[in-house]
Amino acid sequence: MDNELLESCYMPAALQALKSFPVEPDDVTLVSQSENVTFRVSVCGDESDYVLRLHRPNYNSIEELESERAWTAALSKAGIAVPAALATRDGTSFELVDIPGAGHRCYVGMTRWIEGSPLSDYLETSAGMDERERLFHEIGEIAAAIHNESATWNEPPGFQRRRLDLDGLLGDNPLWGRFWEHGDLTKAEKQSLLRARDRARDALEAYGENADKFGLVHADLHPDNIVYDGDNLALIDFDDSGYGWHMYDIATALVECHFAPGFDAICASLLDGYRKHRPLKDEDVEILPTFVLMRGMAIIGWYHERPEHTGSAYFENVKNWVIGECESSPSW
Repeated sequence: MDNELLESCYMPAALQALKSFPVEPDDVTLVSQSENVTFRVSVCGDESDYVLRLHRPNYNSIEELESERAWTAALSKAGIAVPAALATRDGTSFELVDIPGAGHRCYVGMTRWIEGSPLSDYLETSAGMDERERLFHEIGEIAAAIHNESATWNEPPGFQRRRLDLDGLLGDNPLWGRFWEHGDLTKAEKQSLLRARDRARDALEAYGENADKFGLVHADLHPDNIVYDGDNLALIDFDDSGYGWHMYDIATALVECHFAPGFDAICASLLDGYRKHRPLKDEDVEILPTFVLMRGMAIIGWYHERPEHTGSAYFENVKNWVIGECESSPSW
């Protein structure tokens, strides 16, 4: 998104939406302009700032957005650090606004700002191996707490979130895109992905969707969506949260560690943290590499749906790793 579009379309929409919330903004600053357009809002006399998010059109319905709020509120009550929502002046969670000149409307919501930086920044620049293991141990504990809450929480009437099941991850139209059709893949690579997709489907059908392994998950638990303040971790960005396998949730936290040293130790630390609060069976641990590879496939699908990111070095790393796994492992 270019700056001209931002200034002419999204900033006016953000300022218009702010009128619906019980705050008097002192400053509004762009934070992110990727899937959603996100602003940081400073308020006179308020000790903390807010996040104002313009949700991408046609991704989550208002019912799904309201359900996300209900789910994060439940997680907060369970002691998990997540953004605290701010209701509108009318007591609703979201305001629907026009995007000037863009030809669409989007829902806008506000939450409290969580102080800190993306954990990915800290891992990339400051964390030694011992520190990485400690942090992933804590991520494992948080994942277990999410899954424990999922197992006991009574969903409110009308609760709606997507399903990251066989069809959602490996169907004809996966939620993150038809990864085997990416234009940078050779014919042989596409065939490797399709074979791996079929075998992964077989593995997941055998694994099943019992309640002890499938439920509400964050579904995008990578370090960009974890805020670290030097002491504590907090989760953000529940856009993709829904019903899925617990081990897929864990895989989303681990997949990018394939490009960093010490993957086995990091994985072991995360699983040890998870086991402190929730048991794991042998079959859960054994299928984790399948979920990690599936997450890599999903990332390829994400790039397939977003050609504006062509040329990404990160995409090349993921693609080469996934294809290498598909071609070298006997199980694929």
